[in-house]
Order: sequence, then structure tokens, then C-alpha cells
Amino acid sequence: QVHLVESGGGLVQAGGSLRLSCTAPGRTVSTYTLGWFRQAPGKEREFVEAITQSGFTYYHDSVKGRFSISRDNAKNTVYLQMNSLKPEDTAVYYCAARTGSAYPDRPYGYDYWGQGTQVTVSS
Repeated sequence: QVHLVESGGGLVQAGGSLRLSCTAPGRTVSTYTLGWFRQAPGKEREFVEAITQSGFTYYHDSVKGRFSISRDNAKNTVYLQMNSLKPEDTAVYYCAARTGSAYPDRPYGYDYWGQGTQVTVSS
């Protein structure tokens, strides 16, 4: 079992930045693909970015050039740096972990999920 804890969400104006963190206390996550997903009210959970065990990254086109994912295996932490935020980025953001690296944009492939952190971007 991998317990994931997100932090860093909040309220920000359009054009601003936030950095989300997701830690796995007491667990080594170096062997997992780590992903970020988001879910806005009334919408399905949506892939944002993922990073494999080897460091390959994947992203949704809607965040290209604005968001970036990174991981620090020594701290058992994955980050999501979000710049140039837009009101449409408003959602609950979830981190997730899975073994393997196939189809990292598919939520059903992930075994463990955090509780989510709210990101609200005002216009």
C-alpha cells in the first residue's frame, strides 16, 4: 500500500503560479510511475502529466509549456509546477502511483491515489 499526500493547492489569480507536491511518507516511490490528474465539477478525471521511473515525462496538450512535472526519489516526492494558470485549470488535483509505465495517461492503470488538493484560478 502506498499512501500519497498532496499539498500546495490554493487560490491564485490568472497568470499566477503554484507548485503542487505529493509525498509518500515511509515509502520508496522510485519504482513507480507518478502522475497528476485533475477533476473539475461535473467533469471526468483528466490526465495532466506523468513521469516514469526512468524520468520520461508525458503531458496533456492543454498544459504544454505551462506545467512541468518532476520527481525527487530521495524525498519520495513528485512535484507539479504550474505557471501561467488559467481559470480553466481550476480543479481538484490528484497524484497517483502505479507500477509499469504503459499508458501513463490512463487513470485506470494507477493503483494508488492521494486525497486531492484544490486549485482555484480566479479571472
